[in-house]
Amino acid sequence: MQKRKMVPLGTMRRFLVATMCSISIITLFLLHVHVSPSPNDHKFSDKIPAVHDQQSWTRELSPPHLSKDIIVTPKLKNSTRNSDYEKLWKPPSNRGFLPCTKPSSNYTAPAESRGYLSVHTNGGLNQMRTGICDMVAIARMINATLVIPDLDKKSFWQDTSNFADIFDEEWFISSLANDVKIIKKLPKSLAKQNRVVKQFRSWSGRDYYENKIAAMWDRFKVIRASKSDSRLANNKLPSDIQKLRCRACFEALRFSPRIEQLGKMLVERMRSSGPYIALHLRYEKDMLAFSGCTHDLSTAEAEELRIIRKKTSYWKRKDIDPVEERSKGFCPLTPKEVGIFLTALGYPPKTPIYIAAGDIYGGESHMTELRLRYPLLQSKETLVSIEELEPFTSHASQMAALDYIVSVESDVFVHSYPGNMAKAVEGHRRFLRRGRTISPDRKALVRLFDKLANGTIVEGKTLSKKVIALHKKRLGLFKKRKGPISGTKGADRFRSEESFYANPAPDCFCRT
Repeated sequence: MQKRKMVPLGTMRRFLVATMCSISIITLFLLHVHVSPSPNDHKFSDKIPAVHDQQSWTRELSPPHLSKDIIVTPKLKNSTRNSDYEKLWKPPSNRGFLPCTKPSSNYTAPAESRGYLSVHTNGGLNQMRTGICDMVAIARMINATLVIPDLDKKSFWQDTSNFADIFDEEWFISSLANDVKIIKKLPKSLAKQNRVVKQFRSWSGRDYYENKIAAMWDRFKVIRASKSDSRLANNKLPSDIQKLRCRACFEALRFSPRIEQLGKMLVERMRSSGPYIALHLRYEKDMLAFSGCTHDLSTAEAEELRIIRKKTSYWKRKDIDPVEERSKGFCPLTPKEVGIFLTALGYPPKTPIYIAAGDIYGGESHMTELRLRYPLLQSKETLVSIEELEPFTSHASQMAALDYIVSVESDVFVHSYPGNMAKAVEGHRRFLRRGRTISPDRKALVRLFDKLANGTIVEGKTLSKKVIALHKKRLGLFKKRKGPISGTKGADRFRSEESFYANPAPDCFCRT
């Protein structure tokens, strides 16, 4: 009896030991599978392709921030993530093109310098950025030594920042050493003699600089450009000069390390909630005053903007019909209109949105309806502490640089008005092949918004289909830059070209 009872007990012990071992093995296997990355985890991070020579790739691209530390966007966490990705987040195809800025075999080291080119940049951060890059190309064409540019300190933004406060000065000088000689300051012996102040002719080509401007070296050792914006034509320049403009803008003009560091932190905190939209909401006092757009503003607010426009001497247009401007699509979208637009495109209320802007005119009173639709609105002021942001708050250009970083790295970038910031971000995203860049068709949208207001249509599938159809080709598609409008002449012809810095294709790309 006793012997027969011992047999099942031993069997049970062996069974329990085997079961415990099996559980341990299965647990270890599951842990291994959990920490191993899934191919789907990189759904939103294929922003640059894998290459064998990583060093040569960073030399080729070397964006002004973050490209060396690609941040993986968390995948969409619902059963419809694939369809949502296709509909809302999938970047447009690059059609087999990659960034390519290396000069041709005929490109030589900088020729012996004939003198010094200094420049006073003008405008906000992005207007100054493009102007600086143009001056690099001009210095190359006239065999000049470029003096680190003076930044605009007297315009609307009243920013006292110097070049080194915003940009990595040492990197800028060294990375362009094979293109142009750059120095930090003009030699004291030349500070007040043998110099001329010249306003370069806007939208000029190589002949203008190599002949008319370079001829001034016979009389002067220093040529100072009084302004920097729109100094070069977009489509009639040699290939090597175009590539130099790209190297200057997208590789050499990095932000300072402290700006990059905080910018990267902002990106990481936005990505913690999943893929995000960066919205350049150009609804600030200076923009509204300049454009004369007063839709949805009170009478007192409209009058305040009119007075600002009247008192700003360098704004030429004083009497503006706001209704006519809006009907032509010349006004920035209001926060309310942006909310309707994003909803019609299909972005759900849980979408994280980063507001890349200065102070919104009217404050929270004009943000209420956008916030009701999209409660996950964030900004640099809400993502970091007062102490983290404090070194930048009194410098408008440095604050704009933080917005620029978050915008370039976003999964979707949307602007409410195609100003300097929007164009600069669009071009940089094209160059780095980032996600969608949505350019609202403001003229068509205004008609739809007015129909909504008078009850002719209501929000829903019909409106959504119309908005989506309007913007199928306005998602930052890779395409050749548009030339001047047919029939235009002189400066108007060049002025009508698509901005080089908004679309550096095809000059700065090569087929794989």
